[in-house]
Amino acid sequence: MASCTHHHDCADHSCAAEWSLHAHIDTAKVWALNEASPGSSKSVFKSWDQRLDLSGSLESNEDDPELILFIPFTTDVKIKSICVVGGTDGSSPSKMRAFINREDIDFSDARELLPVQEWDLAENLHGELEYPTRYPKFQGVANLTLHFPTNFGGTSTRIHYVGLKGESTKVNRDAVTNAVYEAYPNLSEHQIPGGTGAPEVS
Repeated sequence: MASCTHHHDCADHSCAAEWSLHAHIDTAKVWALNEASPGSSKSVFKSWDQRLDLSGSLESNEDDPELILFIPFTTDVKIKSICVVGGTDGSSPSKMRAFINREDIDFSDARELLPVQEWDLAENLHGELEYPTRYPKFQGVANLTLHFPTNFGGTSTRIHYVGLKGESTKVNRDAVTNAVYEAYPNLSEHQIPGGTGAPEVS
């Protein structure tokens, strides 16, 4: 799918507000497969204004450009488009494949399963490109897995920024889990006064 390019001055247009889904990422639970530095995947999620900050990056192991990035959210979200700022010298990812609401995607799954959507990427060193999603398919997203199978010929793949444009449904994931739990109460916690447990059924 073709990418979109910014056609306005971000100083006059609230780009930061549009790319605010990073605030709903459960960063502590982000992980990546084949990352050269464990935990570095967390550093690619930052505010729009910091997208060109190269101090933190996710890099694959040398001579193995493939990466998988798992992104869980604190609320369900709707994703409109994705921005990826990659590295120089051929290290930017050249393809991206997306899976939603799966927590078990590994490289074998990513290669064999049909993604919700995939994109051919351009080298986006200045954060000017965004890749629209098939928006109706990206509703109620609890987690997003991105598979980057190839790059532009570098010995490793490097990603400095992943931005997500969209909106939160404001449905808190922990609140939903607790609500489901409370729908099936523990009878020992709801004893009848003076009784020893659940009432007998005649």
